[in-house]
Amino acid sequence: MMYLVAYDIPNNRRRGRLADALLAFGSRVQESVFECDLQAKDELHAMLTHIQREISPSDGDCVRVYRLCADCLTRTIIFGAGQIAADPDLIII
Repeated sequence: MMYLVAYDIPNNRRRGRLADALLAFGSRVQESVFECDLQAKDELHAMLTHIQREISPSDGDCVRVYRLCADCLTRTIIFGAGQIAADPDLIII
């Protein structure tokens, strides 16, 4: 299942830590937007746990996680550079 994560975090340090944490789950497609293709419920739970650990709602942090169905993905319109993020089938280390 694809999830879109968008955030607005005024604090540079917390914003950087959240971005670093989200890189483990998906691809950055805008400065404050990630597309995360999560195949298992435990992956979603882990991502949500990381988000909750890194943010401070009382300081104005806001994170939104949208679930995108397969049909929604086929209807995605992108203007300018970029494409829908996809995890590679093969990673060479």
